[in-house]
Amino acid sequence: MTYSDQQVEQIACACHEANRAYCVTLGDPSQVAWADAPEWQRASATAGVRGHLSGKISSPEQSHEAWLAGKAADGWRYGAVKDAEKKEHPCFVPYADLPPEQQEKDRLFAATIAAELAKL
Repeated sequence: MTYSDQQVEQIACACHEANRAYCVTLGDPSQVAWADAPEWQRASATAGVRGHLSGKISSPEQSHEAWLAGKAADGWRYGAVKDAEKKEHPCFVPYADLPPEQQEKDRLFAATIAAELAKL
């Protein structure tokens, strides 16, 4: 099935907001609302959605690895604290090395896509 850019953005927004809410439960209130998110963050979520919808991403591991590849291509690297200006992120590690609560974000992303598709 083909999805419009508007549908993809709607799904990406839902994924971003689900991730933002989950981060709050982890004690990380640093995520801003979709409407206020920087373009790089919105593009990352949109790319993840497109990867899932195309079938190129079908597991949490693949989702994280695709995110990691996108970040690497944009010059990001590992950093103990997320810092967008320095392009450093603590999740810039292989999926297997992520703490379980960070791995959950990749499962939540896929579950949110499925829930949004059910609404279309």
